[in-house]
Amino acid sequence: MAGSQETFGKKEREKKRLKKREEKKKRAEARKANPAGNEFVYVDQFGNLTDTPPDPANKIKVDAEDIVLGIPKKEDREEEETAKEGKVSFFDTSKGFGFIFDLKTQDKYFVHVSGLIDEIAEGDKVTFELERGLKGMNAVRVKKI
Repeated sequence: MAGSQETFGKKEREKKRLKKREEKKKRAEARKANPAGNEFVYVDQFGNLTDTPPDPANKIKVDAEDIVLGIPKKEDREEEETAKEGKVSFFDTSKGFGFIFDLKTQDKYFVHVSGLIDEIAEGDKVTFELERGLKGMNAVRVKKI
């Protein structure tokens, strides 16, 4: 004789499903009983959400031209020093890369053979510019002094 196919887990899931259905019905009835609920949410002058509309006297007029999205235009930004001076601390000609030690900031920058204007070797003083690479700042347009 076979046992019941209903397990304890199935019974519990069925109870939860029925309970959810009952709660959903109660919420729907509550909405029907009180149709004039708060349909709008307002943001006050401090950025908090409220159910009362803001006072029109506190309204500030903002021109669309004053809103700046994204990065500032190039002429608005400060111009950085373009040419930096440094010393080649390491350069492997067979592999085509090396590092330049900045004399002012004491930072090391990666340099690739594609960013060279003149051929360089270890110990040479050079001028260079910086560009953002995948893994940080890279020295480009490297010239020997």
